[in-house]
Amino acid sequence: MSEYILEARDVHRAFGQTQALRGASVAVRRGELLAIMGPSGSGKSTLLHCLAGIYAPNQGEVWFDGARVDTLGETKRTELRRDAFGFVFQFGQLVPELTALDNVALPLLLAKKPRRQAYAQAAPWLERLGLQEHGDHRSGELSGGQAQRVALARALVHQPRVLFADEPTGALDTLTGEAVMDLLVSTAREEGTTVVLVTHDARVAAYADREIVVRDGRAVTTPSSAVA
Repeated sequence: MSEYILEARDVHRAFGQTQALRGASVAVRRGELLAIMGPSGSGKSTLLHCLAGIYAPNQGEVWFDGARVDTLGETKRTELRRDAFGFVFQFGQLVPELTALDNVALPLLLAKKPRRQAYAQAAPWLERLGLQEHGDHRSGELSGGQAQRVALARALVHQPRVLFADEPTGALDTLTGEAVMDLLVSTAREEGTTVVLVTHDARVAAYADREIVVRDGRAVTTPSSAVA
């Protein structure tokens, strides 16, 4: 078994005439928390989306747990994202018509888990993240930090192998962002979940085991965090 659970190998990705990635390569160790940094427009989010199977690269390879991802069809990539990956985005992206508990249970329901079982599995996650009194609240009734904790619970409820977090504190104030990152990191450690985190904030990246920087569509490992 390889020590790396996730790899991008010489990945290129363009959007029309705009070349977002120009041969980016990165390898993520099992259980590692990797921060991908870079300025706006550098390609860091595109790299995350390629690693997660959301985008198929125009050139290069993406591997997850020893199997090619980029050669899979859209249906198989969707199944992979549903079953093996979890996602937290900048604005949470909760379904506004659903309660917090409904949102956490949603990935389990989409995976065809019986409704009673799905909600029984979802409820402890709200308590674990300090949201037990907000299970019947909709997103508009939650603060930004509470909504992001619901999004984190939703991402982890099905025990994903990899958690992808794209600017998870970008819409939060500093103190709330630190609280969310503390929960994200501690929970991922407890679950043994690999985390790939995109951020432009050095304070957020400091939570990671290792950092890479995306510049001009290529991934550069910083000297202080180079892979041994």
